[in-house]
Amino acid sequence: MFDWKFAINILPKILASLKITIVATFAGFFLALVFGLVLSILSKSRIKPVSRLTNGVVLFIRNTPLLVQLYFIFYVFPEYGLTLEPLSAGILGLGIHYSTYLSEVYRSGIENVPQGQWEAAKALNFTRMETWTKIILPQAIPPILPVLGNYLITMFKETPLLSAITLVEILQTAKIIGAGSFKYLEGFTIVGIIFFILSYPSSRLIKSLDVRLNKKF
Repeated sequence: MFDWKFAINILPKILASLKITIVATFAGFFLALVFGLVLSILSKSRIKPVSRLTNGVVLFIRNTPLLVQLYFIFYVFPEYGLTLEPLSAGILGLGIHYSTYLSEVYRSGIENVPQGQWEAAKALNFTRMETWTKIILPQAIPPILPVLGNYLITMFKETPLLSAITLVEILQTAKIIGAGSFKYLEGFTIVGIIFFILSYPSSRLIKSLDVRLNKKF
């Protein structure tokens, strides 16, 4: 039987840990945006060893579980002198893992830029950097914003994996409360409702943005 009084009592504790979940999501996504763009540009490098190595790294990370990568960062890195706090390790793991997916999103946006734009930049004697920052990326990024938003929501829903490296986010808080009270129903129900309340409106907003951009482009 669901204990409403107990649920109301534990709600502040779970909400207090929500900020850890949100910080991990947005910081991890920021890293993924940056790393993903770098990977995408490197994969198009004219230097073949660089592009092949980049594609190999992306392929490897995309085909190994996020949990394995989190364990590697949190438990293996210290053996080589790099010890990270759980939150930092979680952010780094999320950022690296999702950067490989975002690099593909960037790639699709870049490939949709007409070839004539590259040729126009060359005719105008733009440097490689100017071509990317003034011609290619301003046209490539706006159409892919809805896809990037979907990955942000997906990352948010995967943050409970960070409890595996001892980060006390909302799911771990619910587990701790359950272990201490032998009442798991209320805590896990609240966590599920929080994820739904934050994820569903965001997905609707992204859908609306996607419709608008499709009309524009």
